[in-house]
Amino acid sequence: MTFDTLPGTPPPPDLTVRGVAVHKAALDPEAQRDMVTALRDVVRAAPFFQLETRFGRKLSVRMSAAGAFGWFSDRRGYRYIDRHPSGAPWPPIPECVLDVWRRYAAVARLPECCLINHYGEGARMGLHQDRDEADFRWPVLSISLGDSALFRLGNLEKGGPTESLWLESGDVLVMGGASRLIYHGIDRVRAGSSTLLDGGGRLNLTLRVVT
Repeated sequence: MTFDTLPGTPPPPDLTVRGVAVHKAALDPEAQRDMVTALRDVVRAAPFFQLETRFGRKLSVRMSAAGAFGWFSDRRGYRYIDRHPSGAPWPPIPECVLDVWRRYAAVARLPECCLINHYGEGARMGLHQDRDEADFRWPVLSISLGDSALFRLGNLEKGGPTESLWLESGDVLVMGGASRLIYHGIDRVRAGSSTLLDGGGRLNLTLRVVT
């Protein structure tokens, strides 16, 4: 079974790694600056917070979200919640972010969550699957802003050989179809490689259909 697509098709990726479509420099510098400006309003309404895993270990990234849901983790496990931990509703996903989904995911359904991860110097994300959503037919789209990051792709099961590539500010990647549940993570961030964000660091936006 497939999902309905929007009129037209997404542009061809610059490269495909293990089924993941990678669009290099999809956002030009002006579009990146405009997106960061929009995200500042999001983070003012839903400030960054730090989560812990179900095993009690603090994640090195700080998180926020926009949309109907945000992703959450604590000793009870991994799940989506419909409000910021403060109790405030999540702000809407900025239109400029939705435009990227429309162009590069090109599916009829809009995302319900835009997870915003902030990577400071030394932050990383271990290999994991995005599998807390109800329907894996819908793709996951990622936008990189700020410092470059070494992105690692594994397999559909734990273990085995991996491949890595550097993601730069403005890159967009799409995990869909056979690659939807591939293991992936961030090994390290190249601090100072971008001046886009005040104070440095990297923002990763991950767009998902949740329900």
